[in-house]
Amino acid sequence: MDTSSQKMADLALQIKQWGLELGFQQVGITDTDLPEAEAHLKNWLDNNFHGEMDYMQRHGLKRSRPELLHPGTLRIISVRMDYQTESAITMNQALADPASAYISRYALGRDYHKLMRNRLQKLADKIQAEIGSQLPGPMRAFVDSAPVLEKALAEKAGLGWIGKHSNVINRKAGSWFFLGELFTNLPLPVDSPATAHCGECRACLDICPTQAIIAPYQVDARRCVSYLTIELHGSIPEDLRPLIGNRIYGCDDCQIICPWNRFAKPTGEQDFNPRHRLNTQQLLEVFAWSEVEFLAKTEGSAIRRIGHERWLRNIAVALGNAPSSPLIIDALKPMLAHESEMVKEHVTWALAQQAANDSAE
Repeated sequence: MDTSSQKMADLALQIKQWGLELGFQQVGITDTDLPEAEAHLKNWLDNNFHGEMDYMQRHGLKRSRPELLHPGTLRIISVRMDYQTESAITMNQALADPASAYISRYALGRDYHKLMRNRLQKLADKIQAEIGSQLPGPMRAFVDSAPVLEKALAEKAGLGWIGKHSNVINRKAGSWFFLGELFTNLPLPVDSPATAHCGECRACLDICPTQAIIAPYQVDARRCVSYLTIELHGSIPEDLRPLIGNRIYGCDDCQIICPWNRFAKPTGEQDFNPRHRLNTQQLLEVFAWSEVEFLAKTEGSAIRRIGHERWLRNIAVALGNAPSSPLIIDALKPMLAHESEMVKEHVTWALAQQAANDSAE
């Protein structure tokens, strides 16, 4: 190995150590060659599985060709950070209680985007300080906020494989983690890609409440509860509403059921701990939040991005799915006068469901 290659190998080891010190659980390095992922993405888009997520195709090939997004990029430093704060038993108990407001566990604490981007910038600063003027060009950090195929990059960097539910799974840590990337033009040595270990298991396909995982490694976002409650701006299709249950923001079913998550470890990151009892809130409690309360209690949270209108839309659906109750009906009726036509539509549906549930009991 020549001197320059040895320097890059030493630097790669140092980068991984710095990453651990900054709170990442794993750091891997890969190149920018993603032909298989690009083909998979094209097929997914051609089938319109992205629904209204137009941004998935807006950037052309930048998503699968990192050097187009950040010119000069040779390597991607891929990182993961655990966020699990409670057991599968606790999550299943919340899902089984129709009065409980279930929120995807990634959104219970501080918004991960800013936290991880700040850590990645600190990593970039350490690299800059170490090699100084030898750095050919600027590095750039990304955390789920740009056209980046982060799961494919994580798989290539050895952080885990993309499971049948499309999430990245690590043999020793399950899938309860966030991903982030640092684009660089340093010719660092790359890590070996992760190999898949799902075998014949189809637990995630079978558990999906809306059957959005239409085949192994194929998710139709238009049916996914996370898409319906977070990404979709308009009305939730009526045929899918009863399947959403009490999930008011996102869905974790495919991760909760995954056998590899028995190896998942609780996060040590205090910022990911639940805020404002978001892991134990009741539907009637959160439905009563005014817009001011909603904004206050979701400050610094990923939940805030959907806004109060979609928040009420989602909870109305969950209340419609709950067993018939005078308390629920009394909470829904005043919302028929809400200024939002979308909220009124879902409240009307929920009241009809409550009446139907009452007749069936």
